Amino acid sequence: MRSENTPFVGGPLDGRVLPVLLGATGQPPKTYEIPVPNDDGRPPTLYLYRRAPGRVGRLGLPSGWKYEYDPEGKPPGGPKWPWQKRS
Repeated sequence: MRSENTPFVGGPLDGRVLPVLLGATGQPPKTYEIPVPNDDGRPPTLYLYRRAPGRVGRLGLPSGWKYEYDPEGKPPGGPKWPWQKRS
């Protein structure tokens, strides 16, 4: 499988560049979850990053990707159908 060095912005991984596996389309996943174990036996804390376009070229097209920290940390709830109410 191919991987791409992807920068992380915000949160506990701010400023780090990690290799992220690419999918069949050549893009990294839309969300990246990082579980951090707790010392007191509670379930691990989950940090969530969302994919965003990296830098924008002269023609306005994105070149590469980056992950931005999502402080709410809610993973996506599945597909968005046109007949569902948006919240």
